[in-house]
Amino acid sequence: MLRNVAVIALPEVAVFELGVLCELFGYDRSDEGLPGYDFAVCSRDGRPVPTHAGFDLSVKHDLSRVEAADLVAVAPYHYHHGYAVDPEVSDALRRAHERGAWVMSVCTGAFALGEAGLLDGRRCTTHWLHTDELALRHPAAKVDPDVLYVQDGKILTSAGTAASVDAGLHLVRQEHGTAIATALARRMVVPPHRDGGQAQFIETPLQSLQCETLQPVLTQVLGTLDRPHSVDTMAELAHMAPRTFARKFRNETGATPHDWLTHQRLLLARRLLEDSDLGVDTIAERAGFGSAATLRHHFAQRLSTTPQAYRGTFRSHSV
Repeated sequence: MLRNVAVIALPEVAVFELGVLCELFGYDRSDEGLPGYDFAVCSRDGRPVPTHAGFDLSVKHDLSRVEAADLVAVAPYHYHHGYAVDPEVSDALRRAHERGAWVMSVCTGAFALGEAGLLDGRRCTTHWLHTDELALRHPAAKVDPDVLYVQDGKILTSAGTAASVDAGLHLVRQEHGTAIATALARRMVVPPHRDGGQAQFIETPLQSLQCETLQPVLTQVLGTLDRPHSVDTMAELAHMAPRTFARKFRNETGATPHDWLTHQRLLLARRLLEDSDLGVDTIAERAGFGSAATLRHHFAQRLSTTPQAYRGTFRSHSV
């Protein structure tokens, strides 16, 4: 049973996500029927830690406090080129994992888990802004850029900011059951459950082209997404053979024509769901998917949600 929680604060710790961990595990709510935890924030040597907000965080514990914890969490910190986590921190994380404790990272805290070797061969995530860097630094890790959080064994990694709430509630649900997690969510005034596989809803722009060869074709297609398009029709617009066009398209955009086209149609559908009153059938037609069923299929495949759920979450209040 989860009773003892230690949070490691590294230099330039992010205060919001650290606050989320304190809110989840640092308050005694036993009089409300919720679990109480022996909770501590630690630094490597028990000395104050600079925060990213420009003030120092005073702590009372060093890494010795980690040795008995059932959960060791690493709050986000400002990693940068050349920065390395102190070996004592990495050792403490490895020992915690080896003795069966939960090890959790929030946002960029995943880089500390990576340096400790705890992400090798495991699915993991971080904030979508940092997933490419995490994968580059730790090629043995299976970085998923699209999810809110990932549990792989007793390693739990989450995306940034609000996703830390979702990951924490997931852990509470694992340890204490759904009723306790729901009661805690109600106490925190947050949704009781967002599945970890839900997408981080990244609006990834088209990659910058290396040359202008295909730009007129892309512009024409973007203006006519409601019409049928394929490799053959786009190759015809470019006055190229389909194979030549497909090869040049990937070289210039970093994507296949089909993936690029589907992504652009999804972006249009998302904007229409956010900013219009149009029905899902009409949106599917305008975005070039043809039917609501096809639109739902691509939303489920690429965004792990439905058009209706997406609209409910992101619909503009001005509509």
